[in-house]
Amino acid sequence: MRGLFITFEGVDGCGKTTQAERLAEYLSSHGRQVVLTREPGGTEISEKIRAVLLDRSNHTMSWLTEMFLYMASRAQLTEEIIRPSLDKGSVVISDRFMDATLAYQGYGRGLDREMIRQLNIVATSKLIPDLTILMDLVPEICSRRMAAMGKSIDRLEGAGSEFQKKVREGYLEMAGMESQRFRVIDAGKSIDENEREIREIIGSLLQ
Repeated sequence: MRGLFITFEGVDGCGKTTQAERLAEYLSSHGRQVVLTREPGGTEISEKIRAVLLDRSNHTMSWLTEMFLYMASRAQLTEEIIRPSLDKGSVVISDRFMDATLAYQGYGRGLDREMIRQLNIVATSKLIPDLTILMDLVPEICSRRMAAMGKSIDRLEGAGSEFQKKVREGYLEMAGMESQRFRVIDAGKSIDENEREIREIIGSLLQ
């Protein structure tokens, strides 16, 4: 039996990583085989690509280079980790996937969105998540959250508030276009409230 592929998306600081980790722990405690991964990253090769992408010293990186590096990381993660895990019947939870490139490089950077969609098809061999949880929160609150945690800002996080606003708008537009796959969560609520809502959503899929 093929597994279940769940992705978490949202602007930086929205709480998606916390919820992805909590969901993985919850499902594991209930006897499900769970693989938790992230983008960019998740494999030895992809983590090296991640380091290049997020390094703030790489300020001369072109936006096309940025996009292709994300695609390369995704292709490796899909082939090495995600597809084999799904074939074994595992629940795969990924902190970001294909929608992130469309949101950040398409809506945020202004690159051609149809090109990004087509390259995503190639990089993932047409793999689409069964469910995408969009943790929605205004970028200003996200920035305050990260500052309060003392989190260092990487190259993408430091792209500015207008960039983050465009990314959020892109995510919401995508969620509206693919309402069957996306579930939008109000990330302004408490962590525990968000977790309970996500559990209810997942429960209906696993019945």
